[in-house]
Amino acid sequence: MKERFGNLLHVVLLLAIVLLAGFLSTRHRFTVDLTHAQRSSLSEASLRLLATLDGPVEVVSYARREGELRTTIARFFDRYRRAKPDLALTFVDPDEDPGAARAAGVQVDGEMDLRYAGRSERLKVLAEGDVSSALLRLSRDRARIATFLEGEGERRPDGMANADLGQFNTTLHERGIRAVNLSLASTPRVPDNVDLLVIANPRVALQPQHVAELVDYVERGGNLLWLLEPGESVGLDALAEALSLQLLPGVVVDGTSSSFGIGDPSFVAVNRYPEHALTKGFELATLFPQPVALAQRIPSRWAFAALLKSSTQSWNEVGHIPKPGEADGNVRFDGTDGETAGPLDLGVALTRLSPKPGGRDQRVVVIGDGDFLSNSFLGNAGNREFGARVFDWLLADDALVDVPERAAPDRHLALSDLALAAISVGFLVVLPLLLAITGLVTWRVRRRR
Repeated sequence: MKERFGNLLHVVLLLAIVLLAGFLSTRHRFTVDLTHAQRSSLSEASLRLLATLDGPVEVVSYARREGELRTTIARFFDRYRRAKPDLALTFVDPDEDPGAARAAGVQVDGEMDLRYAGRSERLKVLAEGDVSSALLRLSRDRARIATFLEGEGERRPDGMANADLGQFNTTLHERGIRAVNLSLASTPRVPDNVDLLVIANPRVALQPQHVAELVDYVERGGNLLWLLEPGESVGLDALAEALSLQLLPGVVVDGTSSSFGIGDPSFVAVNRYPEHALTKGFELATLFPQPVALAQRIPSRWAFAALLKSSTQSWNEVGHIPKPGEADGNVRFDGTDGETAGPLDLGVALTRLSPKPGGRDQRVVVIGDGDFLSNSFLGNAGNREFGARVFDWLLADDALVDVPERAAPDRHLALSDLALAAISVGFLVVLPLLLAITGLVTWRVRRRR
């Protein structure tokens, strides 16, 4: 009776401890990350960022119910919930509510919309660096001002025509960037409080005094985004010289366009990017209709870095320029009239120490195409995301959240064909034979006894 009572008391106490531990787990959270480099937890940079966010954060993911995508997204944002309990995650099924998905412009299953302080930002990649950087952009204390030059037929940031940038302007507004128009005819000087000046493909030659003001703006340390088109002759040669840039003649054509399902070789698709803060971790393809190639003038007063490059099967076609959107079998590289074999620079980033007080870098981006941000082509692949990165970098938001690489070591095992064959034979033949022989020997020994 004492032994039975002792066993019963032991079971009761064990159950009481288990129930008490379960009750305490609902009141107090305790998490231990035993993975290598704590890759299942947030970095210190992300934790510091979340501590500065005063209001709630809402995440809307447009993911289908089928598959494991929703589970993956929920587990990922659990890391953020542990540090910020007022982060809410909701799912919208694009199949069940196609209207909401269409209104949001969803292109990828699992696409996420981060909302904070009345602003939002769209993400297609589930990575800590991208999510934390988006949250930091949304938490900026003031809207950045991007001034778009107007008056000479430029692309309008508020226009809805095919060549305008109205849809991209919506993206800028959601990211806390305010686009305003500037006419040098009415305002002869670019204001000093402008964070960024954008020249988006003027179609009429600028007056010499306006060109001189643009050059002076650059010399004063202003940040600049210059979008070009082939054959533009708008009197901005002085600006190109101030930036130590040379525009190659003709239109860039790329023989690898067909591998992306593009019939027109003058529509250049880019899916690999040079190493730069602007392109770090960017893996989406971008499409540039009929871009112009750029080159650096030597000597240069600027630090020159390529952002976009065509493939080795590209060149700047001068003699026979294909019509936009049409395949043309007559396009051939002959090396005459200034044609140069690729790879060619389609977009460059220029930096130097700014003459403005504060010691910050002056930043300029020149891209040999403006169509990629237009209403007609913005929805192609990663054009929108790349354009947003360009503005972030020009506004000095390139190093928002530095998340270190924390991959586990030896995650990939490389074996030769001989080693794979030996392992296969060992598990499929040798090991079963050893088990069979061991069993047979054991059976005979026991039978003899």
